[in-house]
Amino acid sequence: MLEFTEYTRFLIGLLAIVDPIGVIPIFLAMTVNYALEERRKIIQMIIIAVVSILFVALLFGEILLEFFGISINSFRVGGGILLLLMAINMMQSKDDAARKGKPSEFKDHNGSIAVVPLAMPLLAGPGAISAVIIEAHRHDTVMHYAFLGFIILILGMIIWALFQLTPWLSRHLSMMGISIITRIMGLLLAAISIEFIANGLKGLFPSLAS
Repeated sequence: MLEFTEYTRFLIGLLAIVDPIGVIPIFLAMTVNYALEERRKIIQMIIIAVVSILFVALLFGEILLEFFGISINSFRVGGGILLLLMAINMMQSKDDAARKGKPSEFKDHNGSIAVVPLAMPLLAGPGAISAVIIEAHRHDTVMHYAFLGFIILILGMIIWALFQLTPWLSRHLSMMGISIITRIMGLLLAAISIEFIANGLKGLFPSLAS
């Protein structure tokens, strides 16, 4: 099991990867004509989907890697590069809604928007899944997995709280404010991605660790 600070850092990093604040403008745009009760149902479905996806990654992610013959160090490098690209995208001056994808491209009039695209890929996307698999591989104890599962639940609660505040946020938080917060998260994510890549390269090329 890791130190408590390591789990705290993972929660912060996972929150930066998921970037719920950056998804709020899209949620508001896609539910602009929805009643309050409909919005609440969508939020519940989003949280259930995000937590379920990340739990599957936690419990079965490494098994899938073994099935496809991918080493964890290769996955670390690949996941780190993916996170770095996401971080660069987050720090660019593009409009956040455009970065995430235009709402009209995703809306499904025959089904719910909660799972696709809001839960996946906007929240529980490849970056978050990669981070969970990599972190799970650091220890194989039951307590380690229990702590990671608890972190995923905390993440779900944070996302739920933020989405519950969307009416207030839409009145008080400007697009500029959301953009600034997203860029700060992007900087934090860039640092985390570099660490992923460095650790993966050390595993693939042990001589680099000396």
